[in-house]
Amino acid sequence: MNAEELRQLQAPIKARYREDPAAALRTFRAEGTLLPDRPVCRIETRFATFDAGLHPAAGGDGSEACSGDMLLESLVACAGVTFNVVATAMGIPFRSARVIVEGDGDFRGTLGIAKDVPVGIADIRLRFEVDSPASDEQLAVLMRQTERYCVIFQTLRTPPRIEASLQRTGA
Repeated sequence: MNAEELRQLQAPIKARYREDPAAALRTFRAEGTLLPDRPVCRIETRFATFDAGLHPAAGGDGSEACSGDMLLESLVACAGVTFNVVATAMGIPFRSARVIVEGDGDFRGTLGIAKDVPVGIADIRLRFEVDSPASDEQLAVLMRQTERYCVIFQTLRTPPRIEASLQRTGA
């Protein structure tokens, strides 16, 4: 896809959202089913069904997906697509590009053995490895625009309000 094809693809969508801002609002949804015989949550998406379980550092055997890895994979996917779209829109070619995300977490917090250690991934690093004839200035703008428009990057950078609830079902 080139920049003109991208503009043609998105022009009617942008026009609709300018005319009717409410049309741009979407609710994202994911759900899973807990398995009663082991600490697993089965995730069913439009693309795959898989089990998420404990990371080996928390007692898992590595045969199930880890939610921490899935979080970083979500950032890889979003940043990669965003980078590609922005590069196309800017007319910046690349011969190859890779997205690498790393995150550091201390499992003492997750396992409740060190109250002063935070639960979760504390530091995340996003890196692109790019082979491109573009100038350093062009690539710097591409990187800034990727950060600006990547939904997952911005969600992690400025966390949304979040709430949790429990609802009884059955008898």
